[in-house]
Amino acid sequence: MTWSITLGRIAGTAVRIHVTFLIFLAWIGLSALQRGGTEVALQNVVFIALIFLCVLLHEFGHILTARHYGIRTPDVVLLPIGGVASLERLPEKPSQELAVAIAGPLVNVVIASVLIAFAGLPSGEMHHIEDPQVSLLARLAAANIFLALFNLLPAFPMDGGRVLHALLAMKMSGVEATRIAARTGQALALLLGFAGLFGNPMLIFIAIFIYMTAGGEAQDSSFRAAIAGLQVRDAMESRAVPLSMDATLDEAVDLLLATPQHAFAVVDGHNKPVGLLLREDLLAALPATPREEKVAAIMRAPVVTVLMSQPLDQALTQLSSSDAQALSAVDHYGHYAGLLTRDNLGEMMMIKAVKPDWRFERH
Repeated sequence: MTWSITLGRIAGTAVRIHVTFLIFLAWIGLSALQRGGTEVALQNVVFIALIFLCVLLHEFGHILTARHYGIRTPDVVLLPIGGVASLERLPEKPSQELAVAIAGPLVNVVIASVLIAFAGLPSGEMHHIEDPQVSLLARLAAANIFLALFNLLPAFPMDGGRVLHALLAMKMSGVEATRIAARTGQALALLLGFAGLFGNPMLIFIAIFIYMTAGGEAQDSSFRAAIAGLQVRDAMESRAVPLSMDATLDEAVDLLLATPQHAFAVVDGHNKPVGLLLREDLLAALPATPREEKVAAIMRAPVVTVLMSQPLDQALTQLSSSDAQALSAVDHYGHYAGLLTRDNLGEMMMIKAVKPDWRFERH
């Protein structure tokens, strides 16, 4: 994810913090400083930092459970709205999805239980999470209970939406389960938005986020169902012209003007992809780079490739989870065969949106 800073790696997963989270921390600190001075500001910053440590542990509940089922998680990003763990693929079975989804809230329940049991917290302290006079441990325990309950709301992208989807998928098709879970989430979003009009305005923003995410989940599920059984060769742009790594910027500009392509595979002398040249990279390099410079100097490498025979849904996951704008499709010898781009897939999604029963045939 762009605009994020890598803090390190834990058990093979990169832990990143988004710059907006740092801005959020600074805003919390400055607001508290104006209201109550340095000590109150420090307490608030420490409290928020501890909450997000709990959020990180929550995400690792998902990560470690997913890893149990052979699903890797390249990174996890901390945002002001919580954490986002990027699974390389979705669990194959509803029971696995249920286990992965419920693992996060269970971590928060365990944290809250430990704080309450071992710190001897009176139940009366748990009701005022916003009161700085209440002990830090009591506020942290209450925050973890809130995180667990909030995440179990039956709405995407919350864990409760995944739980509902998994339970429904045990009784019906995955597409139908997603449709029902998405509509449930959107209905809940409308209720939250309505409540926000008479209370906390933050609920309105949360409602908008939930509504849009739930709709996106339903659309993505329908698209994946439509491409089930298809291979990369069915969606790739086989007419996408590659560039030789010895080609100059002048030649790249000529090709850019002569074709509708926005991305170009860069190949070596054996027609094997070695990089990717994007239109924006080419335009950015033109003002200060000689026309005779080789495209190899500005291409993006290493290249991400997929086999023509690879299932399209796997390639879609690979494209979505990477920063690559396009994937180079190759044959079983590793020779360039075409490009799979976000534009290709976007066009397929638009076709399905206007003609849901359209079937893509191999060519």
